[in-house]
Amino acid sequence: MSRSKKRLVLALALASLVVLAGCSGSGGDAADAGYTGQSGGTGLSSGGDDAGSSGGDADAANAFQADQREVIRTGNVSLTVEDFDESRQELTQAVEAHGGFVSDTGQRVHRSGNQSWVSGEIVLRVPQENYSALLERTKAEGEVRESSTNTRDVTDQLVDVEARLDNLRAERDQLRSLYDEANDTEDVLAVQEELSDVQSEIERLEARQQSLQQKVAYSTLTVEMAEERPEPETTETDAWYDTGLLSAFVESIGGVVVVGRSLAVGAAYAAPYVLAFGTPVVAVYGLWRRRRGGSEPVEPMASVAETEPVGETELGAGEETELRTDEQENTEASAETDASRDDGGDASARDE
Repeated sequence: MSRSKKRLVLALALASLVVLAGCSGSGGDAADAGYTGQSGGTGLSSGGDDAGSSGGDADAANAFQADQREVIRTGNVSLTVEDFDESRQELTQAVEAHGGFVSDTGQRVHRSGNQSWVSGEIVLRVPQENYSALLERTKAEGEVRESSTNTRDVTDQLVDVEARLDNLRAERDQLRSLYDEANDTEDVLAVQEELSDVQSEIERLEARQQSLQQKVAYSTLTVEMAEERPEPETTETDAWYDTGLLSAFVESIGGVVVVGRSLAVGAAYAAPYVLAFGTPVVAVYGLWRRRRGGSEPVEPMASVAETEPVGETELGAGEETELRTDEQENTEASAETDASRDDGGDASARDE
């Protein structure tokens, strides 16, 4: 057989596999429809009692199907609790008592001044039949701020996934048969590639199916808990004059110590700057004073009259005349004394 014919046979085999898989699903539906139609025909051929009994059976079947619906249930509860850690331990024990487990936890510490409070969340997974009991137990743990429950029907998704898995598994079995019968290398590689794709799709759908089934079997309850925020502290301060004498004295001593320490620290900080910048300034000022003192002329001593002047406003006209007369007499007396000294000197010189 040529390669082209082998490829044609392989393509026809794959096409027939897909057709057979679709026919198997529709055949099952047709069988169910035929069974239903047969029952309906039996009910119609019977009397009215048979029709009534068939109607009751249909209602019972519908109720059974409603009970068999696959539902994912999730809930959220917000609580205000007295102690976060204690409430978390209580809920952990409660979910374990109902056959569940703790999935995730989170905790946050809030601070305001010297006060702190804790908030966080805890995620509980519990069997679906015990969800309501756990919800009521959770609400009793603290003050409920908010509560909600959501349900999502995934029955159709699970049925679709299961049908696709059946078809893919049948296709995988057929490809394995073709792989065993293939002799040509190209055919083997083609079948192997197709088989790998089918197997990957099967694994993906199985993982999705398992995830949906787990969510249906175990409901999820997320509990948000927060401690009450403490009220801010308000301290009333007394007037300063209401302080006791001993307390005031002790506080004053403390203030003196603080001031002294501050001055000492400030002096320690300022000392390097004073030494670095003050020393040159003092040296320059000293040199300037020394040079200025050497260059200034010596002023003559003032006379008694100049040092102690008598104000004209305080002396009258007569007193001023008397003062001038006294000065003239003093001047004449000093002149006579000098003249006598000169005469005496000349006489002594003559005697020699």
